[in-house]
Amino acid sequence: MARRGTGARLTLLCYFRAMLKSKRLAHIVLVLGVCASPAFALPEAPPPVAQTIAAQHLPPNSVSFVIVDPDSGKLVAGLNIDTPRSPASTIKVVTTFASLDLLGPSYVWHTRALIRGELKNGVLDGDLILQGGGDPYMSLERWWSFARTLRDRGLRSIRGDIIIDNTAFSLPVEDPGAFDGRPNRSYNVLPDAMMVNFQSVEFRVVPNASMRRVDIVATPAPVNLVIENHIELAGGRCTAAAGRVDFEVPPDHTDHVVFSGALAPSCAERNFARVLLRPTDYAFGTFVGLWRELGGEFEGKLRVAPAPSDAQPFVVFDSLTLGEIVRLTNKFSSNLMARHLLLTMGEDRFGLPATLDKGAAAIAEWSKDRGLSLQDMNIDNGSGLSRATHISVLQMAKVLSAAYHSRFAPEFIASLPLAGIDGTLRARMKTSPAGSVRLKTGHLDGVTGVAGYVTTPSGKTYVLVSLVNDPRADYGAGEPIHGALVSWMQGNL
Repeated sequence: MARRGTGARLTLLCYFRAMLKSKRLAHIVLVLGVCASPAFALPEAPPPVAQTIAAQHLPPNSVSFVIVDPDSGKLVAGLNIDTPRSPASTIKVVTTFASLDLLGPSYVWHTRALIRGELKNGVLDGDLILQGGGDPYMSLERWWSFARTLRDRGLRSIRGDIIIDNTAFSLPVEDPGAFDGRPNRSYNVLPDAMMVNFQSVEFRVVPNASMRRVDIVATPAPVNLVIENHIELAGGRCTAAAGRVDFEVPPDHTDHVVFSGALAPSCAERNFARVLLRPTDYAFGTFVGLWRELGGEFEGKLRVAPAPSDAQPFVVFDSLTLGEIVRLTNKFSSNLMARHLLLTMGEDRFGLPATLDKGAAAIAEWSKDRGLSLQDMNIDNGSGLSRATHISVLQMAKVLSAAYHSRFAPEFIASLPLAGIDGTLRARMKTSPAGSVRLKTGHLDGVTGVAGYVTTPSGKTYVLVSLVNDPRADYGAGEPIHGALVSWMQGNL
């Protein structure tokens, strides 16, 4: 758990005891912002927020929040503002703003196809090389478009092998299940320079009474994925025993899945997605399947290696722009996309191959150039899916204030979830006026947070960062605090 910093005990505002008795003095304090001397500071949250903290049985030292006026830089209110906290996915506001600031919203990644051998009358007598450039959002539809582009360029038959080059990233070996023991969940997928469709396969499990079986439909269906179906079609009603589907990936066999259990004909179909195969195997298996659907021919094998020096350029396929990637990353809190952004910043500043150390160094240099005082921050992998990442609410508020005044403020601010409307805030804070609350959310075991902007009825926009680090956050204790802060801001500022 994060430790409490000394600055939190010294720099808290901004409530004089007399403020509770005088509306005029309250107005003066809010306008002046930070108290002139720590001796005058009262280490308390606004009364409604303090009451909410107490009602949730949270110790005050487990909660940090700060409200800042980004126009003047003044602190409006805060609690434990310098205490390093685990931010969970709210750290993505740092990663995404830094990427916009360093790379620009029109930045794109390139996936390349090269050929080695003779291409004549649509037949390649040699190898096709697929070279990944770290595209954070090579969806299945875009992967199909890439394959279609090769067909449109005249390639029909590949007589050699498919070589996948993913050397643009150089990463240590990681266990995707190390964080929480769930290696096949999409939020745990690891970055790769040739990442396709988040390495995900969606399964539909459907009782088929007419054929007296249970069907499993995989989308996509990589040609190298083995699916064992041992689900029985049960008789009678859909009960606990006749409505169970079990999914297993044998140890060290990411290309093999085993289904078991039983479903009655009256059971509704089951739908779920899992991360399978290795990144290069997934890219190969899905490409070959799409290639054959498009009428292409291929009977060779996969090789994973750097592009041969004698390979010739054939197709360059551009990603979505960084502005679009940032929006997807923040709206839907994509860990993989945030990790790709951090690696890309490192590669852009320090050259290939991209590494975590280069990414962290790029963030450190950027924050120093920006005067953001992030020296003590640990960005780790840039996504927030980490127990090592830590930052104070004041540090994060400074980043958000800088973003508010940046040349790419519209792109960044529009990327944050809108309360009650979209993204990870779609079902939260629905009573806030439409468009008035834009906050990145974050959740881990024992952690909950929000970070972004709140616009008050007067039309004034403030920065809000709120982090709770306590086991009770797992039971929803932090959400009422975030909501109370938003309500207080919209009712008092």
